[in-house]
Amino acid sequence: MDKIPKLVFSKTLKETNWDSAELSDRPLNEKVLELKQQSGKDISVGSRSLIIQLLNSNLIDEFQICVHPIIEGKGLKLFDQIKDRIILKLIKTKILKSGSTVFYYEPTRE
Repeated sequence: MDKIPKLVFSKTLKETNWDSAELSDRPLNEKVLELKQQSGKDISVGSRSLIIQLLNSNLIDEFQICVHPIIEGKGLKLFDQIKDRIILKLIKTKILKSGSTVFYYEPTRE
């Protein structure tokens, strides 16, 4: 099975210990703009801090938000450092066997 390539953004790391990961040689916004120009697969971002930076730079085309049927009562807020109000337009939903639901949204700006 092919490994999913990973790109790591860090100001302190000099190398990664993952086989399928490499350190970015460019700032986040520049690298994402470069990747978006390439044909191929989607870019997935799993880091809260990177999501916030990309959203504030208007570089996110779609959100895939998965809601799990568990209430924890604690945790980090995903969108607490967003500069502007962003309206999310629901484009698709998917219900998983586990009972979780994935909501697909496109961000729009007012």
